Amino acid sequence: MNPQNILVELDSYLHKNDYTSAREYLTKALKRADALGDNRARVLILNEQMGLYRKIGDRENALESVNRALSEIEVMGVAEQVGSATTYLNCATVYKAFGNPEIALTLYRRAQAIYEKALPSTDNRLGGLYNNMALALVDLKKFNEAFVLYEKAISIMLCNENGAPEAAITYLNKANALEAQMGLENACEEIDECLNKAEALLESHVNRDGNYAFVCEKCAPTFLYYGRFSYSEEIAERSRRIYEGS
Repeated sequence: MNPQNILVELDSYLHKNDYTSAREYLTKALKRADALGDNRARVLILNEQMGLYRKIGDRENALESVNRALSEIEVMGVAEQVGSATTYLNCATVYKAFGNPEIALTLYRRAQAIYEKALPSTDNRLGGLYNNMALALVDLKKFNEAFVLYEKAISIMLCNENGAPEAAITYLNKANALEAQMGLENACEEIDECLNKAEALLESHVNRDGNYAFVCEKCAPTFLYYGRFSYSEEIAERSRRIYEGS
């Protein structure tokens, strides 16, 4: 099975926010990979499945995909490869999303050990890892370590083309961490600074594609929570229009 073809067809559904069709496609693709005995395609599909199930809140199937992916890596004997580190990151994100930050952090650290050894320091995969790892650290109230990783993530993302939307998400994550550490009243100035930077990054980004739509959709509730009602509504509508192709 051709990995690129799998991702292209999957993206055709995700860019339209059509999670039902994406789920059906991945289910069929996994059955085909199983029938062919294609281990690499199977791991790729399982990674995409766990991400999709996480987005739609399907805990049972997400964790099933996690367990299958981790087993496949061990069977294939590729536990220390960069591709496997990406799987560890995705698995960790599932555990974090469903309330298991301790397990998530263990998997993030495993990915970190491989990424930092194998990748350039400005690789966007490191930025994503640091952002997600910081989220787990905030859940565990390890705020200082989380803030260091948020700053590393932002620095890396802004070195990469099309990294501005991801950096915007990270600034909003940092705002939430500041509130969790200091309380809303005490952290209001720092939070406003994070919101301003996130908004500037979203407005400056010119590539208004499906990923941008997803980021706007993801960011809108945080802006709403912090009282920026009009901007929240604006980017939510922007996201809708991109998905609908209008």
